[in-house]
Formats: sequence, structure tokens, C-alpha cells
Amino acid sequence: MKFTFKLEKLLDLREKEKEEQVFMYEKAIRKFEEVAEKLYHLLKKKEDIEQQQLKKIESGVSIREIRLGQHYLLNLQKEIDSYQQLVFHARKHMQEEEQRLIEKNIEVKKMEKMKSKEYEKFLHFLDVEDRKVMDEISMQIVAREK
Repeated sequence: MKFTFKLEKLLDLREKEKEEQVFMYEKAIRKFEEVAEKLYHLLKKKEDIEQQQLKKIESGVSIREIRLGQHYLLNLQKEIDSYQQLVFHARKHMQEEEQRLIEKNIEVKKMEKMKSKEYEKFLHFLDVEDRKVMDEISMQIVAREK
């Protein structure tokens, strides 16, 4: 007698969905890391430029150069603000994908638990059937000996 889980196709489907969700989650992580890294580089660039401007001001520089530097920093700050929003949205998307992955994991675990319980019932059934057969055989042996 062979064990067959009546929901095997559904379990396979849930496992496939979980694998797809793992892919989506990893994709969201990569996107978040990419955007966060760009934001980091922009912030680093802003910090470096501000330090350069302070050095130029200390050593003496024209007002025109200071204004150009300030204008550049203002544009850089706008880009930083934009990337901060992108990072926020990418993080939110990544967390949503992670939550979906957790839900898929739970679904698969439930199905695997059901399969395990059914398999245990199957083994118990086989054990009971084996005992019945053994009892019948031993009764036949005893009947022959009499």
C-alpha cells in the first residue's frame, strides 16, 4: 500500500508560490539596496562639497563662487530629498514583500504539517493492518496444530 497525500497538488502549488515570493522579496531587497546606496553616495557628496566650501571660504573666495556652490548644494539637496522618498517607498515595498513571504511560508508549513499528520495516520493504519494479518496467521498456525 502506497501513501498518497490527497492535497499534494495544492502543496506543490503553495511551494511554487513561495518560491516566486522569495524571488519577489529578493528583488525588492536589491532595489532597496540600490536606492539606499545612491542616497548614501549623494549624502557623502554633499558632505564633501560642504567641507570644500568651508575651506574655500576660510582661504578667501569670491561671492560668485560661493553662490554657485550654494546653488549646486541646493540642487543636490533636492536630489537627496527625492532619493529619501525613493528609499522610503523601497523599504515599504520590501517590508510588504517580506510579509507576503512570511504568509506563504506559513501556508506551506500548514500543508506540510497536514501531510505529516496524514502520513502518521497512514503508518498507524498499516501497523494495525499488519497486526491483524499477524493475528490471523498465528490463529491459522494454532488451528493447524490442533
